[in-house]
Amino acid sequence: MTGPAPLSGRQPKAVRSALAVLEEVVAAGPGVTAKEISAALKLPQATTYRLLNLLVAEEYLVRLPDLKGFELGRRAARLALPVVTTPPTAARAVVDHLRGLVRWGVHLASFRTGQVVLVDPDPDHPPSDGALLARYPQVSALGRLLLAEQPDWHALVREERSFTEHTIPAAGLGAVLEQVTGLGLARQCGELRPDRGCLAVPIRAPGDRSLVAGLAIAGPPHRIAEPNTEIVALLEDHAERLAPLLA
Repeated sequence: MTGPAPLSGRQPKAVRSALAVLEEVVAAGPGVTAKEISAALKLPQATTYRLLNLLVAEEYLVRLPDLKGFELGRRAARLALPVVTTPPTAARAVVDHLRGLVRWGVHLASFRTGQVVLVDPDPDHPPSDGALLARYPQVSALGRLLLAEQPDWHALVREERSFTEHTIPAAGLGAVLEQVTGLGLARQCGELRPDRGCLAVPIRAPGDRSLVAGLAIAGPPHRIAEPNTEIVALLEDHAERLAPLLA
């Protein structure tokens, strides 16, 4: 395999300029124009436009609907470390109520950062490492909820990795995500850990129904694979209760 081409003398300067443009958009806020960025950074307008077009193409920036200004894009959010915020007391009470009704672990995750971020993991049934869930969303039920919402889920799957003999390869993930969309729930059975499966339902904002979080239950893989009609109903009921509290 051929390695990456060595950097030329001009490339480090171009990288620094692109990062400076990103920093200026952060500092100036949504709607900053190319002319304003060019003036603030003392860059030629042609160079500024070239860098902006590149950053838009790579989804680090997006053009506002009026085409006059720019704001941060989807990929720029991934440059910052996810901020784990504690859910409000009322939301934690809803999750605790569900924990009192089932024997398995119950976990609450936020999708606000574009990643799976556990904000209320079950202390009595510790979940898998949160960093793994964020890095490999394709092998967790919560991660599949997030992937199923994406126009192009491949952008969030950084690398393929088989954790167990049951891990579904990326080639088969498209069909799995179609099932998630159709059923309104996600499931994985022994794909991340051979002794653990997970069932998750989405939590959506009451207004626009955008995906803001996920509620999951974890237990033995063979039990998670069952229809679990009553458990799904409990999950969906508590997800509806959580929606106005987390929106």
